[in-house]
Amino acid sequence: MAELSTLARPYAKAAFEYALGNDQLAQWYGQLETAAAVAADDAMATVLTNPSLTAAQQAGKLSEVCGDVLSAEVRNFIAILASNKRLALLPEIFKQFAEYKANRERTVDVEVVSAFELADSTRDRLAEVLGGKLERQVKVQTSTDSNLLGGLLFRAGDLVFDGSVRGKLDKLGESMSSLD
Repeated sequence: MAELSTLARPYAKAAFEYALGNDQLAQWYGQLETAAAVAADDAMATVLTNPSLTAAQQAGKLSEVCGDVLSAEVRNFIAILASNKRLALLPEIFKQFAEYKANRERTVDVEVVSAFELADSTRDRLAEVLGGKLERQVKVQTSTDSNLLGGLLFRAGDLVFDGSVRGKLDKLGESMSSLD
């Protein structure tokens, strides 16, 4: 949703710049990941949008559930979000923070889906080739989907490349349908 990403952007950028300036990118990443996962939970979302709770109480409940995982700085960040009625944005803030971090570190996560299990050497070679094409360090995660029949499906953020047999058959079917 564009509106959520627009609202989350200044908070994500501020958190990223603070973490970068204090050499705490990895720590903030982990803490925001935890806070975002907790905030995304349906039961917690009900608490975070409860109008009978003050902003401080909402921030306190979230911090309490996260436990000792959160530093004082991240707890303060959560309190600021709560005072601005933006706690529901935590999952989107984390997503954008992760993108800033990946761009800074020149890394990208790529999901490779194949019809059959890939050998480690094949996965490593794919990471090497994709890294050269994308000019980034590539972290490859693989999964299987027998419906693909053969070939590979790549997902890197919003970029999707479908080189599967199923994808090619679907395109052929669409082309044939448009001839009618």
